Amino acid sequence: MKILSGIQPSGELHIGNYFGMIKRMVENQESGELYAFIVNYHAMTSLSDGKALRENTMNAAINMLSLGIDPNKAIFWAQSDLPEVLELYWILSNFTPMGLLERAHSYKDKTARGIAANHGLFSYPVLMAADILLFNADIVPVGKDQIQHLEMTRDIAQKFNNQYGEIFKMPEASIDEDVATVPGLDGAKMSKSYNNTIDIFLDEKSLKKRVNSIVTDSTPVEDQKDAEKCNVYAITKLFASKDELEEIKARYAKGGEGYGVFKAELKERIWSYFEPFREKREYYLAHKDEVRDILKAGAAKARANATPIIEKIREAVGIL
Repeated sequence: MKILSGIQPSGELHIGNYFGMIKRMVENQESGELYAFIVNYHAMTSLSDGKALRENTMNAAINMLSLGIDPNKAIFWAQSDLPEVLELYWILSNFTPMGLLERAHSYKDKTARGIAANHGLFSYPVLMAADILLFNADIVPVGKDQIQHLEMTRDIAQKFNNQYGEIFKMPEASIDEDVATVPGLDGAKMSKSYNNTIDIFLDEKSLKKRVNSIVTDSTPVEDQKDAEKCNVYAITKLFASKDELEEIKARYAKGGEGYGVFKAELKERIWSYFEPFREKREYYLAHKDEVRDILKAGAAKARANATPIIEKIREAVGIL
C-alpha cells in the first residue's frame, strides 16, 4: 500500500503540524510504503524570497529527519529534485476543466485574505494531483481543508483514464478525526496565520513564555474549574495518557489550583516529549551535507518508482 504525504517548507514547525500530520507520517513508515516529500514548488505560491525558500527547505528536511522520518524506511525527497512532477503537471493541466479549479475553496479563501491571484495559486490543485498520481498512491493523509483537492485529483485522473485507459489509480483520503484539529493558544485551530502556535523547537525559556500565554478564563484559584472548557487541558490531551488526564480533570474539578500550575506542567510535558528530537536536530544542523545527500538519494528512489508510470503516460499522450 502506497501512502503519500507532503509538507510545505513554510517556516518553523509547531505542535499542530506534528500531531496533525508528521506523527502520522512516522507511524505510516511501519504500516505501508511511505512516500514523504517537501513540497517546495507548492511553497512558491506564498514565498517569493529565493534565499528564504532554500533555507526553509533545508530546515524542513532537518526537522522531518529529527522528528522520526527514516530514509531507510521511507522514500524522502524534495519536490524540486524530481522534475517529472512538473511534466505531469503540464499534461494533467490539459485534462483539468477551468470550472473545476474555479470551485476550489482554498483559492477563494486565500485571495479573499489578500493573497495575490496568479496562475500558480489557481492551478495548485493540478500540481498536487501530479504529486499523487505520479506514484499511483493508494492513500493520501489529508486535513479536512485538503479533502476537496484530493477529490479534484480523482476527477482529473478519471478524465485522463476515460480517454487513455486505466493508467491512474483512484487515491483515497485518510483523515484521523482524533487529531483533525489541534487547538492553539486561543482555542482556535493552531495556525501560523492566527499567531497561536507553540513551535516544536523553541528554547526552554521561549517555550515557557509561549505556554504561559495560553488564554484562560478568570475563575479564581480556589474555585472548581471545567477541564473540558480549558485551552490548557485541550493541549495537554496531546501529551498525557488516559489515566493522567483523568487525574488532571479531578484536580480541575476539586479547585485550589490556578491555571498557572497546569501551564507549568504542560510546559514540562512538551519540553520532555521533544527532548530526543532536539538532540537529533542538533546533529543534522551540524551535518547539512548529509541531509542533502539523504534528499538526493530519496529523489533517486522516487524517480525509479515514478519512471514506469511517466513512461506509460508519455506513450498514451504521444510524447516522444
